[in-house]
Amino acid sequence: MVSLIGAVQAQEIVPRPARMERGAGEFALTPATRIFASGGALAEASMLRDYLRPATGFDLPIVADNAANAANAIRLKLDPKLSALGKEGYRLVSDARGVTISAADTAGLFYGAQTLRQMLPADIYRKAKVQRSWTLAAVKIEDQPRFGWRGSHLDTARHFMPKTFLLKHLELLAQNKMNVFHWHLTDDQGWRIEIKRYPLLTQVGAWRSETQLTPRPGDPPGLRYDGQPHGGFYTQDDIREVVAYAAARHITVVPEIEMPGHARAAIAAYSELGNNPDKKLSVGRDWGVIPEVFNAEESTVRFLQQVLDEVLVLFPSQYIHVGGDECPKIEWAHSPAALARMKQLKLVSASTTLQDLQDYRDAQGKPAEHPALHQLQSWIIGQMDGYLTQHGRRLLGWDEILEGGLAPGATVMSWRGEEGGLKAASAGHDVVMTPERDTYFDYYQADPSSPGFREPLGARQVTTLQRVYAYEPVPARLSPALAHHVLGSQAQLWTEYMPDSRHVEYMAWPRLLAMAENLWTPKALKDYPQFQQRLAPALQRLDAQDVNYRPADGPRWPR
Repeated sequence: MVSLIGAVQAQEIVPRPARMERGAGEFALTPATRIFASGGALAEASMLRDYLRPATGFDLPIVADNAANAANAIRLKLDPKLSALGKEGYRLVSDARGVTISAADTAGLFYGAQTLRQMLPADIYRKAKVQRSWTLAAVKIEDQPRFGWRGSHLDTARHFMPKTFLLKHLELLAQNKMNVFHWHLTDDQGWRIEIKRYPLLTQVGAWRSETQLTPRPGDPPGLRYDGQPHGGFYTQDDIREVVAYAAARHITVVPEIEMPGHARAAIAAYSELGNNPDKKLSVGRDWGVIPEVFNAEESTVRFLQQVLDEVLVLFPSQYIHVGGDECPKIEWAHSPAALARMKQLKLVSASTTLQDLQDYRDAQGKPAEHPALHQLQSWIIGQMDGYLTQHGRRLLGWDEILEGGLAPGATVMSWRGEEGGLKAASAGHDVVMTPERDTYFDYYQADPSSPGFREPLGARQVTTLQRVYAYEPVPARLSPALAHHVLGSQAQLWTEYMPDSRHVEYMAWPRLLAMAENLWTPKALKDYPQFQQRLAPALQRLDAQDVNYRPADGPRWPR
């Protein structure tokens, strides 16, 4: 089969399939169309029927007897002979008589069904009947993803997002063949997951008194606050619902429980977890790096592992994210208990004092954090790595977990550029490449200094749609023999400056479409001008689903 560029108008598919050729004619979906499926394909057939029913008004029957010559049919078939396409690959063949989707695994059938939907008019995504014909072109497609990790991160700690929005976000990810939802659940500014053993984590830690407002040009100097309480959390039943909804769409939900930094909300709930237990803290209301972190006591390690006991029951994901980023060590450098722990672990000599930790200088004579402080963080991360390994899971953390030594079973998310990923892969560890300059979607989408600028507030810099599309997850400096350690990539949606779901959508889409193609489509087929041609129908699909995306030709803001 050959790949087409711009030749097939009826199915502008995102992400672009690996191989596709146009046939003669088209298939018309009618009330008489039947869906043939049996065995393991029945669940995907049922979901496809549910997807097609609202806009067409057709309640298509699912028939187990797969008559080979039946016309006006959609067939879903599990075929072990297609194992070379992997669990997520599929083959789709359509002609005037019908559509056949074949795959070695149910995930492949699901993604084939998403391609079928994109081949139909964008109205197919509406939730009420549309009076029109439903046709799709005759094609042959053989498709499979380039990377196994194709994700979207979402921070619900800084600003709580309603469960209904999470479900909508998951559905949009699935439509575009993304398969990981990285759910950031805890941070300084809010603890969002119910832990039954420790109810104060949500009774206290889920609520802050007010939120920092970022100064804009012309504002008076100093920090300002909105004066409005903010909070919320997800019950364990909420989380089960989200996880089940995602699993039905072949999306793995990876929870992130921050440690040992980004811990103030938890310490506000249980002061004994901090380094100054007699000091009563409130949940963080400021952005940036907050100095309060978990202490290194055995009791705190047990507390965090008991939290993870409940997390593991809720999330079947192989990976559990423990954060590990932006952990200031100043409290440890002033803590007798932390120094005693470092001596016990032989990270420092018996004669080391707190003043020695505080006065440490690097090789250039500049003030720096003592290496033992990084090693103490690695000890904490190592305790979690051992715990997760014992429970058949794998630890995932931001690239700071490399500092002081990487835990044996750890996988690294490289966010401060590519260096952490290169270092981890060279040491034989798997990596998810997430460099902030290319994958952080809280960055502006246009230059704030440009004339007539009307974009919502961004964190910093500019990350355009084209830049996202051009991003290459496998670093050029990485040896080809180590490339298999790069699992893939994902987009990061940090919500300090995204107070509601409509704002999140504006920052996410269509950049998530570019990321989806980046991670699914073969590198040799990536073509930005051709992607731009396919963007118009993709945006029509978002319109049909009331997604507040940024238009390709410029801002749509204020909303």
